[in-house]
Amino acid sequence: MEKARTVGVGMDYSSTSKAALRWAAENLIGGGDRIILIQVQPPNADHTRRQLFGGTGSPLVPLAEFREINFSKQYGLTYDPEVLDILDAVSRTKGAEVAAKVYWGDPREKLIDAVEDLKLDSLVMGSRGLGAIKRVLLGSVSNYVVTNAPCPVTVVKGSKP
Repeated sequence: MEKARTVGVGMDYSSTSKAALRWAAENLIGGGDRIILIQVQPPNADHTRRQLFGGTGSPLVPLAEFREINFSKQYGLTYDPEVLDILDAVSRTKGAEVAAKVYWGDPREKLIDAVEDLKLDSLVMGSRGLGAIKRVLLGSVSNYVVTNAPCPVTVVKGSKP
């Protein structure tokens, strides 16, 4: 019997992060695994939860609580039924444990922190597909995480427009 895995999925509610969540749910998550939705808010976000958990990130939030619209409001997150449907389906059909965690700060650094804090076996994230020049000027979250994460990282590319 295989050991249950803990898989993180970076979520910013873009189409590529939703594609990454779908990919993880369809290809990576198995029965008994745990999937944690990792969301990074700007360091200057003005929410009471940031004042409480700004340094360590929020506590792990189970799917039942994450599903409530008040949760999204408390943390300044996007309430997205499509994301909730994917999480509900992976919980119901595969028996995976689903949770969410919110961090505040630079997404590159906080995703690396999440890998270590949550003892992730794998991290899945979307790629915005910046061109070479924009990637050099703006930096690439996915490139940084692939280079620095102490676990396997899967980058799911978005479809071409």
